[in-house]
Amino acid sequence: MWSRNRCRAAAGFTLVEMLVVLAIIAVLAAVVGPEVLRNLSDANSGAARSQIEMLGLALDQYRLDNHAYPSTEQGLAALRTAPSAGDPPPNWRGPYLKRALPADPWGRPYQYLSPGRANPAGYDLFTLGRDGREGGTGEDADLTSWGEERPQ
Repeated sequence: MWSRNRCRAAAGFTLVEMLVVLAIIAVLAAVVGPEVLRNLSDANSGAARSQIEMLGLALDQYRLDNHAYPSTEQGLAALRTAPSAGDPPPNWRGPYLKRALPADPWGRPYQYLSPGRANPAGYDLFTLGRDGREGGTGEDADLTSWGEERPQ
């Protein structure tokens, strides 16, 4: 009889033990969770800044070859395929990007204007952040190629 009770006791966890384990997991999630989400937010913003910088370098190379940036109508697609819309470039030597045109980290296309509002002699390249709306703070903030707020 004694050995049967002993086997039954060793076979599982008590309710108190399970509650203690769940309490420890809840405390860890409460402490670590916000830090993980903050790092994810920073990673998305950092990825967007890197992609804007990479697209800016490709746009500069396009300008060196063609003496002008692609028009707003031609858009960033002109970095992958020779544009036929508008005034076709005379010396297109692309593709200027090795891979397909990336979406921003939130899955939306980057916004491109040429000539730009903030940079009338060049271009404006930006993303509207996580919320997809103008303005915002934190991860919802607009990220631009010129590093400042976007003019309305």
